[in-house]
This record gives sequence, structure tokens and C-alpha cells, in this order.
Amino acid sequence: MENAKLFLLIKDIVIQARQRVYRMANSSLLETYWQIGELIVNEEQGGNPKATYGSGTLKTLAEQLTIEFGKGFDESNLRNMRMFYNAFPIRDALRHELSWTHYRLISRMDSDEKRNYYLNESIQSNWNSRELQRQINSLAFERVLTVQQKGEEKATTIQHVLKDPYIFEFLGLKPLNKNSERSIETAIIDHLQQFLLEFGKGFAFVARQQHIVTDTSDFYIDLVFYNYILKCFVIIDLKTGSLTHQDIGQIDMYVRMYDDLKRTNEDNPTIGILLCSEKDETIVKYSVLKDQNQLFASKYLLYLPKEEELKELIEQDRLRFELEMK
Repeated sequence: MENAKLFLLIKDIVIQARQRVYRMANSSLLETYWQIGELIVNEEQGGNPKATYGSGTLKTLAEQLTIEFGKGFDESNLRNMRMFYNAFPIRDALRHELSWTHYRLISRMDSDEKRNYYLNESIQSNWNSRELQRQINSLAFERVLTVQQKGEEKATTIQHVLKDPYIFEFLGLKPLNKNSERSIETAIIDHLQQFLLEFGKGFAFVARQQHIVTDTSDFYIDLVFYNYILKCFVIIDLKTGSLTHQDIGQIDMYVRMYDDLKRTNEDNPTIGILLCSEKDETIVKYSVLKDQNQLFASKYLLYLPKEEELKELIEQDRLRFELEMK
């Protein structure tokens, strides 16, 4: 056996062994912290998750545990363990593919619906803890048009996947500069992994500037993806400046062409998304976007706004969406 092949075989064995050790260590850590949280709640709080501690109780416990076991048992982390148990009181339901950092962040969510969303997205979209923190900071849960309900394991409609607005601060483009559609498209391709994480779960890249030929004309579609959960092509048309009726007519045409020329019998109808820097709600309301289940317009931001500004944008979009659904 040649040395290169032998090296690769041994390398694979070592990597798999380390992964098994990590999974075992991670599972053991989660179990340990969960049990400590349970004991704190049951013993110090009488089983009441909302009860308060007596003065200095948790601090004293932290000091004793730190003397005995070293780092990892300070007062702050004991509070995290208590919060972990309160957020996930059924130990058998813990997902061990997530780390303690994931659970520490998710446990801070103020509702089961939010916790379930970030838990499921972390697993299905393979978010590491840094990406999870970014999604929380950018209010990903609030930006999804229709959030998942409790107990729902996967998205079943495009409304469960799309966000409004999208936040593309990772593209590194200056929002005050006059960025062209081509420069934004290029930045997306250069940061494709981060774009897919922001865009939603189930997306795979298909093509950039895909050439579509008809009997009389040639067309180029900015970006094409396939969503393996929804089982459909998703075409994206990038727009800078205000959204126009011409833009909407163009994406409508692209979707019809794609269905006719590219979609197979196994695929669901193609979805078209206008990603625009400015979205005129009056144009959206009085266009085919209002009645089409396959056409959508979402605003994008090239920076991460302040939390209050983002909340205001989300609330406006949420109210409009709920009115449209009625």
C-alpha cells in the first residue's frame, strides 16, 4: 500500500475517533448541566422555575464547586444551567448534535416558539454557535414571514422560509455607496455560504446569470437556486433602487419561462423573488404580487440596523402580511 493512501486511511480513522469522542463528551456535558439545573430548581427553588434565590445561596454554591472542580461552575454558569433546565425540562428531548453554547443561547429565548425555531434551524441549517448568535442578533425569528408552529419539524411552504427584510452585512458592501446589481450579485457569489445561511434552509445554488433561450429572445436570470425541502426552483432578480411594475412583470415572465423550459414533472412550480433595496408597498399591493403565490418581493439591507429600527421594519412587514392573509 502506497504511503499516500495509508496516510489518508489513518487520517480518516483518527478524525472519526475524535468526532466520536467529541460527541460523547458533548452529550455528557449536556446531561451534567441539565441535572445540575434540575437540582438547583428542585432543591433551591422548591421546583418553582420562577422562584428567587435566597441571598448568596447561588454565589456560595458556585464558590464551593469552583474550589472542588475548577472553571465552569461560576455563578453565571450556574444560572445558565438553571435556565437550561427551565427551557428544556424533558431530558430525553435534548438534541445532542447541539453544543452547550447553542443551548445557552437558545435557553434565553422568551417563548417556546422562539426556542423551537432556533433549535430546529440550528440543526437543519447546520448553524454553528457564531451563526446562531448572528441570527438571534438580526432577529431572524421575527423576520420570517410565517414562523413554524410548536411541534412542526420542517417548513412546508415558501412563507416558512422567506424573510423580510434580509440582512446582508456580511457582503462587505458599503450601504451609502452606489452599488450596482452586478456588484451585489458578485458579492453574493463570493459569500455564498453565508448568503445561504441567511436566505433560509433547504437552498442549493444552481446558476448565476442563467441563460434562457426562447424562439425569439435570450434572457439571463441573476441567480437560480433549488430548494430541496419545497422541491422547486427559486429564481432571484436583484434590484437596486425603487421597485417598479416593470420589475414585477419581468420576474413574472421569468417564472413562467422557467416552468415551461426547465421545470420537470417532479418539481413543484417555480418561485420568483425580487430582492430590492427599496420596496414600494403600493406597487406591491396593486400588482400580480398580491395574488400570486409564486412571486414575492423582499427588501434587503447591506448593514445590520439597530435593534429598535429593525423591530419597527419587521412589525410593519408583519402587519402588512397578516392583512394580506386575511
